[in-house]
Amino acid sequence: MFMPRSGLETLKPYSVEEVDWPIKLDANERSTDLPPAVKAKVIENLRALPFNRYPDISALSLKTVIADGFGLTAANVLIGNGSSEILEALCFAFGGAGRSIVYPTPSFSMYGIYVKLADSQPVPVELNADYTLDADKLLTAANQAAASIILLCNPNNPTGTIIPPEQIEYIVANTKSLVVVDEAYHEFYGKSSVDLLGKYTNVAIARTFSKAYGLAAARVGYLLAPEEIAQTIGKVLLPYNVNALTLATAKTVFAMRQEFAASLAENSSERERMTAALSAVSGLTVYPSQTNFLLVKSDNAAALAARLSARGIGVRDFSTAPGLAGCIRIGVGTPAENNAVLEAVTA
Repeated sequence: MFMPRSGLETLKPYSVEEVDWPIKLDANERSTDLPPAVKAKVIENLRALPFNRYPDISALSLKTVIADGFGLTAANVLIGNGSSEILEALCFAFGGAGRSIVYPTPSFSMYGIYVKLADSQPVPVELNADYTLDADKLLTAANQAAASIILLCNPNNPTGTIIPPEQIEYIVANTKSLVVVDEAYHEFYGKSSVDLLGKYTNVAIARTFSKAYGLAAARVGYLLAPEEIAQTIGKVLLPYNVNALTLATAKTVFAMRQEFAASLAENSSERERMTAALSAVSGLTVYPSQTNFLLVKSDNAAALAARLSARGIGVRDFSTAPGLAGCIRIGVGTPAENNAVLEAVTA
């Protein structure tokens, strides 16, 4: 008799409420489509694509473009169906039965699922009350668990808070674990741990095109790592794991990434405007953010989420999630969308 694998019954699938909100601020997406010049170039390149052929199994063309952007080689780059696929594969490659993986909490909810799917032992380490990281506490947990991997989300989702670069280097320098820095929101922050690749052999950097570069629909991410680490993770990825349309689109977007500078600057300005305005509202606490979203704590989160929902504004309610009591996450949208949020909150 066939039965599901033991342990799956305890896993909760990643799920979000799929609603076609008039103002959609619940998924940390780019608030507008690709810049017109970028989209035109993408469409032009897709027209020339032979749809009857399999994609480049090595994704060498995209790897090379990305590697050149960081002064690395194609062997240091791994391409995935979103950075999520890469993070999962990383747990498969360096986790496994009898191994532990450490990560802060609250953070990206899929980390714990990836760890369990890899038959590894999850070791969540609670963030401080202000959602900052205690590096020594994390290192102690990693040392006691003899962790094979430490996962760090920087900036962190869903809190928006950062781990300063010097603190990440302190962690990398004081552990034998592989330290993976998930920089999905790097472009909104501007600081990276990429330079550590030239100094240490136990560090890797994950990035995505889904957020700042607006390719959530295409699902593509990449890992920057020492060649041996990239090769090992590649062993557990499926052949042709990223389709040709996505590879071509991502290559175009990466080559034209300067076209996104204006929207990133606007996001930063709007984020600060939203932070100031929401912080002035009685009963709300807005946590510092270096992302395209804000974590807001409310004395009555359910009422706040309902008020926004009634006005057609979708946000992510984390108020019942561990460590996030009373919190909702609000994406930073266009100026008009943000005005609608402020009107709803202050009404």
